[in-house]
Amino acid sequence: MLKMRKQQGYILLGILIIFLFMAGSKLGTSSVIASRNENNLINLKEVPILNYHKVDVLNHALSISSQEFEEQMEYLYKNGYTAITPDQLMSYLKYGKELPTKPILITFDDGYLDNYTNAYPIMKKYGFTATIFIVTNLVGSDPRFMTWDQVREMQQNGIVFGSHTVNHQSLTGLSNEQIMNELTQSREEIARQLGKSPKYFAYPTGTYNPEIEEMVRSVGYKAAFTINYGQVGADSDLYALERIPIFKGQKTFRSFFIRLNGAPILEGLGIY
Repeated sequence: MLKMRKQQGYILLGILIIFLFMAGSKLGTSSVIASRNENNLINLKEVPILNYHKVDVLNHALSISSQEFEEQMEYLYKNGYTAITPDQLMSYLKYGKELPTKPILITFDDGYLDNYTNAYPIMKKYGFTATIFIVTNLVGSDPRFMTWDQVREMQQNGIVFGSHTVNHQSLTGLSNEQIMNELTQSREEIARQLGKSPKYFAYPTGTYNPEIEEMVRSVGYKAAFTINYGQVGADSDLYALERIPIFKGQKTFRSFFIRLNGAPILEGLGIY
């Protein structure tokens, strides 16, 4: 049954891809506007959020090469996507404020050094911004991760930084006191280093529950991001926002293309 379900999903996905190619010249010609129905409720179009980790040569699922990353950024650029900030996304989700044509939010978790040395120059080349969730105890203390000077440079050039806790521990395995320490101390350190408190949070290891969501809210974060596959829209929980994780594979670009363009169908069928 599962095999049949996946086969059906791939057939539907194939149809979707053909449609995208045929309609490419007609898509993305207008801004994303929240319409209102007869009950005056905002009907939100879904917005994709990409989730990256490392951009390097490691043979690891969370690592894609600079060449692969540039291929993906070039695709977004040539197909009319506009990179947005979390503030823009929140204004859209909460108030229906207009977004630019084909919006996309690009995010990175952990704050690896290669985000600065490899990904950052490529994003600048294509005029894209991004949001990076950093682990504060690793910034400037572990050579695999960025320094605060590098973080400040990127912030000055439009990159947004959020919290990924102090130590990158699964929050569901900690006491409430420990969770609060991870949430507040990372926020305070980012504020001290960058001059303003971060508004956004990403759950380390992707683990969370409703109680943790409420703690994130109580500390002052405006939204939180998960590793749950999907796009964000009217039904999204602001403290459990879906993203589209990008992994390395034998055909990384094909996977990227399918996961981005097929998100509505894949999410509905449970094929991630």
